[in-house]
Amino acid sequence: MKIQGKGKMLKIFIGESDKWHGEPLFHAIVKLIKKEGMAGVTVYRGIEGFGANSRIHSTQILRLSEDLPVVLEIIDTPERINFVLDKLDAMIKEGLMVVLQDVDIIKYTHSKE
Repeated sequence: MKIQGKGKMLKIFIGESDKWHGEPLFHAIVKLIKKEGMAGVTVYRGIEGFGANSRIHSTQILRLSEDLPVVLEIIDTPERINFVLDKLDAMIKEGLMVVLQDVDIIKYTHSKE
């Protein structure tokens, strides 16, 4: 697959302890993105943050959290992002944030298997 030109970046902000059918939500989303044949997804684990409940989650030793912030970034064509958004809607519940941005994809290619 080769992608260049206008695209969309979908960012999903969740907590490390969020679950979907008993497994970490971030992992369930990664599996969905792969299953749908999207260009890719990257998961970032934050060192500190707070969300809808205003409770700070941190890696600081005195305030060790088991629910650190997690951000997933998915970049693909607008059509593919819109397609997967419908599927993600059932997985992403209250207290989480999803944002969508226009991006210019300079180059995306992968090796042939």
